[in-house]
Amino acid sequence: MTIQEVKQRFGIIGTTAELDRAIDIAMQVSPTDLSVLITGESGSGKEVFPQIVHQLSIRKHGQYIAVNCGAIPEGTIDSELFGHEKGSFTGALEARKGYFEVANGGTIFLDEVAELPMSTQARLLRVLESGEFIKVGSSKVLKTDVRIIAATNVNIPEAISRGRFREDLYYRLNTVPVRIPPLRNRRNDIALLFRKFASDFAAKYRMPSVKLTPEAQNMLENYYFPGNIRQLKNITEQISVIERQREITPEIIAGYLPNDNTTNGMLPVFARQENNNNSNDFSADREIMYKLLLEMKKELNDVKKVVAEIVQGNLDINPDSAQMLGKFIHDAQPIEFGNSLQVSNQYNNPSSNVYNKPIEVEESLSLQEKEKQLIYKALEKHRGKRKSAAKELGISERTLYRKIHEYDIKE
Repeated sequence: MTIQEVKQRFGIIGTTAELDRAIDIAMQVSPTDLSVLITGESGSGKEVFPQIVHQLSIRKHGQYIAVNCGAIPEGTIDSELFGHEKGSFTGALEARKGYFEVANGGTIFLDEVAELPMSTQARLLRVLESGEFIKVGSSKVLKTDVRIIAATNVNIPEAISRGRFREDLYYRLNTVPVRIPPLRNRRNDIALLFRKFASDFAAKYRMPSVKLTPEAQNMLENYYFPGNIRQLKNITEQISVIERQREITPEIIAGYLPNDNTTNGMLPVFARQENNNNSNDFSADREIMYKLLLEMKKELNDVKKVVAEIVQGNLDINPDSAQMLGKFIHDAQPIEFGNSLQVSNQYNNPSSNVYNKPIEVEESLSLQEKEKQLIYKALEKHRGKRKSAAKELGISERTLYRKIHEYDIKE
């Protein structure tokens, strides 16, 4: 079977060399029983590749079970994967088979594998090494013949250094790595994907298909797409349903693209990572970091305006600007960076000279502190509802739960 035939069979659209390379690796590893680790950003299409590996393998007639590790509560994940005996815990009214027992002779796809608790990682490592596992509440060792394919959008080496993922498990899972390129690295595929999605939605909603003008196509191709293919599909569906005009112009497209996530709005550090073909993916932590970096950028822009006003004035500063600058200084936390501002501690006293008794206040660039503040704001905004707060932050509910405990945030 050729790469093109695989694309047609599994509905993969694109001609990018990186995408073809990922498909080729999946095809080559399929006949073996080697473990595969699929990495790539959220929404980049990782879920298709385990199906390629399974369907082209000798296990294709066996069970194929996809497990979203991030969606299963920590207290029940072991029971789901390995099964449990009757009475092993409250609510265990009867014995239950786990996925590893049910999928014997087949394939298990562990999506978001980096979300597994450390105790479950130890159990998984044993399955990979010897094919053995023990049900929850049992002492009997069981055997299984299951091929494991895992996927994650987390930078696992970084998670290992932070003590959140077992290094030995990583090397067991990563026998054959398959990296899925983000949509921004597949510029020539964006128009193809848009046309396919537009055609599908036109048939689904029984309406004429939308089409891009050359300028609108160019605008889409130069967008950063932090949500990758999933985001492009959502945008296409919204346009197909909402817009009466079937020819889509740049003005229409602009209304569906968040300004903060365009390539012009991206901070240089992320662009450098992509240009260097760095294999690090955006983890849930980095999504939070990105949001709070943008918030810090806005605060710094406000300070720049105030400083410019001081420089251009006659040694005076208007009360509103003084209040803004004072609030920024009050909220700032000292760090080890050398950047600082010379500001008077008498800005609230109109009778004093604003330049008398200068104090040195350093800008707060502590990402951890900012991350904590952002999580607190999200929880406050949604009145303590973690599910809504996690959605607002762009992370899983389990990641938010971990962060709350890590920073000891009182809700």
